[in-house]
Amino acid sequence: MLKLYGGARSRASIVQWYLEEIQVPYEFVKLDMQAGEHLKPEYLAINPVGKVPAIIDGDFQLWESGAILLYLAEKYGKTPPSLEERAVFSQWVLFANATLGPGIFVEASREREMPRLLTPLNEIFSKQPFLLGDEFTVADVAVGSILSYIPVMLKLDLSSYPSVLNYIKQLSERPAFQKSIGGRA
Repeated sequence: MLKLYGGARSRASIVQWYLEEIQVPYEFVKLDMQAGEHLKPEYLAINPVGKVPAIIDGDFQLWESGAILLYLAEKYGKTPPSLEERAVFSQWVLFANATLGPGIFVEASREREMPRLLTPLNEIFSKQPFLLGDEFTVADVAVGSILSYIPVMLKLDLSSYPSVLNYIKQLSERPAFQKSIGGRA
C-alpha cells in the first residue's frame, strides 16, 4: 500500500486530497515535526532534505508535493494521452507551487502579485468550472489547494474575484477535500 508521509498542517494534505479524489488506498504516516521526526535518519533516507510530503509506492520513493501529484496523476489518475496535454497539467502544478503560492504567501510581494495572479484565474473561472474546462483534474488540486488556504490562513479580501471565491467554495464542498484539507483547516 502507498505510504504518504506528512505532518500536522503540512502540504501532505494536498497529496492526501488527490489520493482521496482518485480513490487510491494509502497509509498516512504522520510525523511529529515538533519532535524532529522528519530529521531522523529513517525519514532522511526517504527525503534527504527532511521536508514533507513524501511517498513510498512499492519500491519507489518520491518527495515534493508537485512531483508527487504529477506522478499520482500519471500512474493512478486520468491523464491525457498526448505529451502536450500532460505538459499543461505540469504547467498548472508548477504554477501553483512556484508562482501562485509565493505570490500569495510572501507578504513583501503580495500586493503586487495578487491582482496579477488572481485576475486571470477569475477570468478562467468565470467561463468554466475548473482550470482545464468541465472536468476536475490534478491541476485543480494544485491550484485549488493554494487558493483554499487564502481565506483560512490569510483572511484576505477576495471580493474583487467572485469567480475565484466561487471556485474555492465549490472545491471545499468536495468530499475528498473535506477528508483532507477541510479536515485540517
